[in-house]
Amino acid sequence: MKVLQLPQQLCPFAGHSRPTICHNLKPRALSNHDSTTQFDLSLTLKRKAAEISPDLKGTCLFLVGINSSIKSNSAQLLAEALRYYYFDSDSVVEEALGGKDAVRSFMKTDLKGFRDSETEVLKQLSSMGRLVVCAGNGAVQCATNLALMRHGISIWIDVPLDMVAKQIVEENFQPPAAETINGSYSEVLTQLTAIYEDSRNGYATADTTIALQNIASRLGYDTLDAVTTEDMVLETLKEIERLMRAKKLMEEAARPF
Repeated sequence: MKVLQLPQQLCPFAGHSRPTICHNLKPRALSNHDSTTQFDLSLTLKRKAAEISPDLKGTCLFLVGINSSIKSNSAQLLAEALRYYYFDSDSVVEEALGGKDAVRSFMKTDLKGFRDSETEVLKQLSSMGRLVVCAGNGAVQCATNLALMRHGISIWIDVPLDMVAKQIVEENFQPPAAETINGSYSEVLTQLTAIYEDSRNGYATADTTIALQNIASRLGYDTLDAVTTEDMVLETLKEIERLMRAKKLMEEAARPF
């Protein structure tokens, strides 16, 4: 198949220094989906991002996990905090192939070709720097894709499936994706569970995991809905910092005397 080209308006090198990032959620309850509200970076988040940026050296970050606004909003705010470029790999595949209808038709007639398109997009993105990539559900189901994400740091955004199902049913959330997930709550949960079972081994290869339930417990929240986008991103930055320190220690240990 032909080599896919990143859509020009999404490409970091398409005639402008930094693309417009879609700001769509304040650091507030992640269950609320608002496409008109801009991010509001706190001083704490800015400071933590500034602390780790020098050691990160433009390393790409790949966020994996079940598609949800929780994952995509966290990816966008993380990109904003680090002054990185943001990409949703599903969106790039969709635009490269001609939209949702084209993607669905492509999957029916040439599933392998569609998967190759996913891989080609990840190949191009992984060759760049200073990116936060929100990877689609299918991205972790291919060994080649997992190898490409090893060019950067991969982070599993672990969100309870029942919370994602509720979001899809009550808020009509549908991320850019090959899968169309719909129906009653129980039907949506069944579909999400099937995707999770197909993908969890890939998720488990991530360099680190940011689990929403763990954050809620650590911060003493009574409900998972109380966890904010900023809580998720601050925890992600701390984990990235921990990984960079561990890498530095390993490099120093391997250095000859």
